[in-house]
Amino acid sequence: MTNDSESQLPADDEADESAADGAVEAVPRAQLPELLHAAVAAVGGVERPGQVRMAEAVADAVDHGEHLLVQAGTGTGKSLAYLVPALAHGDRVVVATATLALQRQLVERDLPRTVDALHPVLRRRPLFAMLKGRSNYLCLHRANEGTPSEEGEGLFDPVDALGGPTGKLGQDVLRLRDWADETETGDRDDLSPGVSDKAWAQLAVTSKECLGATRCAYGQECFAEKARERAKLADVVVTNHAMLAIDAIEGAPVLPEHGLLIVDEAHELVNRVTGAATAELTVGAVNRAVKRAARLANEKAVDALQGAAENFHGLMETAQPGRVEELPEYLAYAVTAIRDASRQVITSLGETRDKALTDEDAVRKQAMASAEALHETAERLLADSEYDVVWIERSDRYGLGTASLRVAPLSVSGLLREGLYKERSVVLTSATLKLGGDFTGVAASVGLPSEARLPDERAAGDTPEAGFGEDPVPHWRGIDVGSPFKYPKQGILYVARHLAEPGRDPERPDMLAELAELIGAAGGRTLGLFSSMRGAQAAAEAMRERLDNRILLQGEDTLGELIREFATDATTCLFGTLSLWQGVDVPGSACQLVVMDRVPFPRPDDPLMSARQRDVEQRGGNGFMAVAATHAALLMAQGAGRLVRAADDRGVVAVLDPRVETKRYGSFFRSSMPEFWYTTDRNQVRRSLAAIDASAEPVRPVAKRG
Repeated sequence: MTNDSESQLPADDEADESAADGAVEAVPRAQLPELLHAAVAAVGGVERPGQVRMAEAVADAVDHGEHLLVQAGTGTGKSLAYLVPALAHGDRVVVATATLALQRQLVERDLPRTVDALHPVLRRRPLFAMLKGRSNYLCLHRANEGTPSEEGEGLFDPVDALGGPTGKLGQDVLRLRDWADETETGDRDDLSPGVSDKAWAQLAVTSKECLGATRCAYGQECFAEKARERAKLADVVVTNHAMLAIDAIEGAPVLPEHGLLIVDEAHELVNRVTGAATAELTVGAVNRAVKRAARLANEKAVDALQGAAENFHGLMETAQPGRVEELPEYLAYAVTAIRDASRQVITSLGETRDKALTDEDAVRKQAMASAEALHETAERLLADSEYDVVWIERSDRYGLGTASLRVAPLSVSGLLREGLYKERSVVLTSATLKLGGDFTGVAASVGLPSEARLPDERAAGDTPEAGFGEDPVPHWRGIDVGSPFKYPKQGILYVARHLAEPGRDPERPDMLAELAELIGAAGGRTLGLFSSMRGAQAAAEAMRERLDNRILLQGEDTLGELIREFATDATTCLFGTLSLWQGVDVPGSACQLVVMDRVPFPRPDDPLMSARQRDVEQRGGNGFMAVAATHAALLMAQGAGRLVRAADDRGVVAVLDPRVETKRYGSFFRSSMPEFWYTTDRNQVRRSLAAIDASAEPVRPVAKRG
């Protein structure tokens, strides 16, 4: 987890004035429609009623010191709906998103055009920048001086260490060195084609490994420092959910002061914050810390950490995966040994530090960062906090026969309530915030209690009951501004009620037969969303045997290339798991059938989800609905949203799990998805798919014979 912030690409060096330079007078509310109209025209869009309503609601929330949840369906134009009132208000705004794609859309498309369009009225050109963690930027010190050795021999040439310039890693490192002389940003996302994580790690540092701008010979040229300076001048700062989590939970000063926070793709916030707040203790991490400390720490401290590493490795070889309610004595002893030994290493490294900058400083900083990370994680594991969940996880990436200890927050709602809402208005927006037709579940998960909810519409002349202060009640409103799409006329939601309920075995002959018939009726054009990789692989294998359609499977190529191929060949089908449920945007006839193999409940043995479910039950709530069903409903809503991406899109969302129709909780899932025309009639769906296919590209798959 990074705990540093950086920026990228100010919008315009010729700003008339900037919120970063002082207070900027807000534009009168009466001019908001004029500003929105100008911005929409600038990006070549069409103004939508939902977009206008959202912009007014954002401005209203800021004026009254309240918080706002906005469900804005696909096609609403929500980016402009929050950017325009934010810029008109004049205070600095931070926009936190979940995906790189949206961050790039904001800084490369929406913000430049919006700034130009609003300039005549605002009479200023607001600056904008992107904040990223330091490890996202190439380190000039490492590029020019080399990388600290893992074997305790100081600095070395990473190309030689990685098998020479003929090896893939060596070639990537050489390319990165050349790129360091060409790039203006040093931002990894500007490197094309990209490199592996291992190659990038050779020439990048975390904030704890950084020598510091004043001590580094390249401090004045540092890409990360330049980016940070640009961010300090920005009126709009675009960042990610992980950086927001650091600012909110750890209290680290990574975000500049701001009067408005926009959380876009807010349905992802809880997962991203949970990920940022999760730590792990692995055998590999302890061994790396030993190697890094070997040169500069005293022998006694290194020996102690080496002994702790060996003991921990032996215990984790036989550790069984699953939740750990309380660390057993033998494991607590091993973690305590790591904590104490890492503390000795930290002390020793601090005592040997030379005030003058030397090549050893890079080695020391890397060793210190590793030891501090071990110490912090071990301390947290030993704290046995009721607010944390600890479990043992076994994975191939940790090495055959070994496992790791992981710790994550039981809930992030309290952390978010304390960290997000006290200083400024917060707007959370997404196409999927109402689950089961209500905002309450999502609001509670991000720290907004139901008792603090205000009416959706403000009564004339009313005022908020509480403002910002030491312990404010986070009053909030929830509004659904709808979508410009006519879902009942553009899509069908089909539930295959006649199928058998899915079990643990991914082999479902009746489901596979149904899937083959649906793909045949659709002429291909199918996005298959599966709850597990095993299920996706089994379905791909079966369809390749039964149909002549090309079946693309996640993992067989890069996701970007798979999506590109899927979008350009109408007879092709694309099967995959989690990233496809939320990450595919393919408007047009290439995607006219979205299939979900089953309700994507979390695994029953998922330690964190099961702990959260039990916690809700112990407090008198319905753990299944609050955790498992909510998790599944959010994914299904996102998955169903893959179907209609443009005004002329048509198609079917097919759920091959009868429980969505037969179980009491099925209505919760159906009401969480777009308002498609609903049916369980398999024949009607096949006729509809055939009609849609006939009106699109005249290519139909042929079932294999004999």
